[in-house]
Amino acid sequence: MTEEAPKPHKRRVRYVGTHPRRFAQKYKELDPAKYADQIEHIIAKGLTPAGTHRPVCVEEIIAILDPKPGEICLDATLGYGGHARRILPRLLPGGRLFALDVDPVELPKTEARLRAEGFGPGSLVIRKMNYAGVTGLLGEAGGGFDCVLADLGVSSMQLDNPERGFTYKSDGPLDLRLNPARGRSAAEFLRQVPVKKLEALLAENADEPYAAPIARAVKACAPPAATTAALAAAVRSGLKTVVPAPDEAAVKKSLQRVFMALRIEVNEEFGALDRFLAVLPWCLKPGGRAAILSFHSGEDRRVKKSFFKGEEEGLYSSVSQTPARPSPAERRSNPRSACVKLRWAVRSAAPAK
Repeated sequence: MTEEAPKPHKRRVRYVGTHPRRFAQKYKELDPAKYADQIEHIIAKGLTPAGTHRPVCVEEIIAILDPKPGEICLDATLGYGGHARRILPRLLPGGRLFALDVDPVELPKTEARLRAEGFGPGSLVIRKMNYAGVTGLLGEAGGGFDCVLADLGVSSMQLDNPERGFTYKSDGPLDLRLNPARGRSAAEFLRQVPVKKLEALLAENADEPYAAPIARAVKACAPPAATTAALAAAVRSGLKTVVPAPDEAAVKKSLQRVFMALRIEVNEEFGALDRFLAVLPWCLKPGGRAAILSFHSGEDRRVKKSFFKGEEEGLYSSVSQTPARPSPAERRSNPRSACVKLRWAVRSAAPAK
């Protein structure tokens, strides 16, 4: 019997200076299981480790959904799996969690982590699909769900990776798609969209107060913006036409809004959310609970309107009258949670009117 040759030692990524700066160099944060103590140190400083995501309002969501052994639940936006990890043990024995995500880059990583923690196919059913098509799961789920969670928006690991094009903080291709294999990238969209439509989109999707000058500056780029750095430069240029010396904090707010507005557009997020909210009551069993986390006013308005309308029509027995917010301690520990609003609804046991 011949001995198996030893695997060659793989050196970690080298970098200049004492701390890694580029995403690909952050070997400790990109392997949190191996460097757990360092990761806890990063979190203690109020930061999110690169390539990971910290779930928001976990205790509040568990209290709202109240998952119990044997129940069938849905995590409509699996992401990094932080909420799913807390819900799953409460469903056992006998329960199942259906978990959805459209991201073909991050979904296999999240599935591997959850499977390694012992959540097999019998308790955790993972599907690469948009939550707008949730009714297609009802047969497999036994006709409906006891509780449903949707954590809207984009996850930190997508923001951190410059190759995904979600952030102005690092240069990369201007993509912004949650599923890079579907639809147009943000760069392609900007090449084709008329300036007036871009202006309207920035105002509608992100409430950008300087939508007009920014839209003109972006469309004036020659060649058209194809990287995150080029788009950021165009936004700064547009702001300077109306505010000659803009405050850097205000510039960052506009950059965040522009990137968010484009992300919403290329991923058709509002359309998907509207379709999901329309079918949500029919996906919940009588007495079923739903919780939705939103990250900006455009999402929250849609959730609020749908829940209130459902209550008026008898589809929901009760809904949250005002959104819950992360606690001051959570906002200090995880600054990315500061803008979150959490709303809930309970499915009525009576037939809809």
